[in-house]
Amino acid sequence: MTEKRQSYTYKDAGVDIDAGDALVENIKPLAASTRRAGADADLGGFGGLFDLKAAGFKDPILVAANDGVGTKLKVAIDANKHDTVGIDLVAMCVNDLVVQGAEPLLFLDYMATGKLDVAQMTDVVAGIAEGCRQAGCALIGGETAEMPGMYSGADYDLAGFAVGAAERGTLLNGSDICDGDVILGLTSSGPHSNGYSLIRRLVDDEGHSYSDPSGFNDGTLADTLLAPTKIYVRSTLAAIKGGYVKGLAHITGGGFLENIPRVLPQGLLAEIDTTTWQLPAVFQWLQREGQISAREMARTFNCGIGMVVIVAPEHASKATEVMKANGETVYQIGYISSKDGVSACRVSGSASTWGETKDWSAQTGTQ
Repeated sequence: MTEKRQSYTYKDAGVDIDAGDALVENIKPLAASTRRAGADADLGGFGGLFDLKAAGFKDPILVAANDGVGTKLKVAIDANKHDTVGIDLVAMCVNDLVVQGAEPLLFLDYMATGKLDVAQMTDVVAGIAEGCRQAGCALIGGETAEMPGMYSGADYDLAGFAVGAAERGTLLNGSDICDGDVILGLTSSGPHSNGYSLIRRLVDDEGHSYSDPSGFNDGTLADTLLAPTKIYVRSTLAAIKGGYVKGLAHITGGGFLENIPRVLPQGLLAEIDTTTWQLPAVFQWLQREGQISAREMARTFNCGIGMVVIVAPEHASKATEVMKANGETVYQIGYISSKDGVSACRVSGSASTWGETKDWSAQTGTQ
């Protein structure tokens, strides 16, 4: 019979309160660097506060979004590179806010791990703070959960929560999009945070290592695949405030085929022409490695276009100018046409663009 222990501590069970306290101290200056009007970004309370009046709003509608980074985190863990996934976390939330015409105001994070690695999680939060600075929102709080038995090894997971606002009557709902409108595409920085279950399967099946030279870009394969999701807040808000934008679509999981119809009124078709931009090298590599069809590419990845902007023809030039002035590379990638039935997207192009042996067409929606 074993002798019964007289005293247990939380640390004996795998939860290190001191490590959690050390992490909070590390991230306080990171949160403080995201201060903006309406938030002081101090950490330590039971809830974060935000003053809409101090932020300049008079009659605001709040818009909220939450998301994660998905299995891209496994690439970060395998490559032991954690300083960019926090940017992804912010981007996936704030890009969903801006498509509705809302200015991101505040952000909260949730981090869960089996064993808290203070240096690792500090790198993650440094990325979150950088994402918040890029988006102009304040990191006002979060939660770190150390849960032994729930996660194995160095695994961890992230969730993000963002809140934005727009003055009443200014939200984008796509209702005025019509036949003849122009579709502009803003370039992506890579796969962003979508399609990584397929990407990881290809890397494993084809015998690649994340430490390998990418072969089509500077740095390693991990460096390329961990390029953070682009944040489109400043550029698109500038175009929205200029009165040029009818609708926006964040190209995430589901690619063009699933995301663009979400912002179209019934009876409209988004026609996307792949000959209007060059498929980036990382997507060409993925298509070759997996022998992925053009249609599967268009419904899985952003294929180099991370945000779609729909404008009236007479505003296309000015909208492009404004977004370029805010750092975007912009292509005119298609137009809106009429159709019967529900809204849909059709992506087509020639053999020279997306690796097909003939012209192709991928389409969603009821025809």
